[in-house]
Amino acid sequence: MKGLGTFINVLAVLAGGGIGLFLKGGMKRRYQDIMMQALGLATMFVGIVGALQGMLTVEGAGLGSRGTLLMVLSLSIGGVAGEFLNIELMLERFGEWLKKKVHAEHNGRFVEGFVTTSLVICVGAMAVVGSLEDGLTGNPGTLIIKSALDFAIVIVFASTLGAGSLFSAIPIAVWEGTLTAAAVLVSPFLSDVLIADLSAVGSVLIFGVGVNLLFDKGIKVGNLLPALLGPVVFHMIF
Repeated sequence: MKGLGTFINVLAVLAGGGIGLFLKGGMKRRYQDIMMQALGLATMFVGIVGALQGMLTVEGAGLGSRGTLLMVLSLSIGGVAGEFLNIELMLERFGEWLKKKVHAEHNGRFVEGFVTTSLVICVGAMAVVGSLEDGLTGNPGTLIIKSALDFAIVIVFASTLGAGSLFSAIPIAVWEGTLTAAAVLVSPFLSDVLIADLSAVGSVLIFGVGVNLLFDKGIKVGNLLPALLGPVVFHMIF
């Protein structure tokens, strides 16, 4: 059944968030810190591997690369568009609205937990490729694997950042559900190359999330999300 992968992913996020909130009271700060550092390293590694898989090619006895210019243009133009729309501010405002609705005004890290967790589990190769596979073939295998990873990730985030992480189930449902539905509609126009380019751009963004987690840097990954439209526009034109 098409869409099953998104449903399973949402359940995994909710379950992981619930466990993380249960563990929060009994987890010392130093354990929370080391878990966040470990997660930052793992996120950066996943981003690097995903980008290299989409861009590296075998040329004879050596390695080459493809899509570098497309990557640069997608990130640059997409970043300008995202900064103009100020997507991160929209995410933060949505997080603030959720914070009031669930009466979590006392939780100073609610918005951080919502935005950070949403970006980590929504942006990346597995979310894009898995949703497209689910929509094109009805095979939820990739999203099921991603669900297992997200389950562990959200446990860590919820235990360190609080209840905001639990509500990342909302954007994951919207994002993966939209991609799956779009794949059904535009399947005649999709190619393996386009999927690879989308995955590579998404993996660079997930690397940026890892940098923010590990080094506490202010990379506006949310404002870079329109970069995912770059490969789509390029392949539509050429």
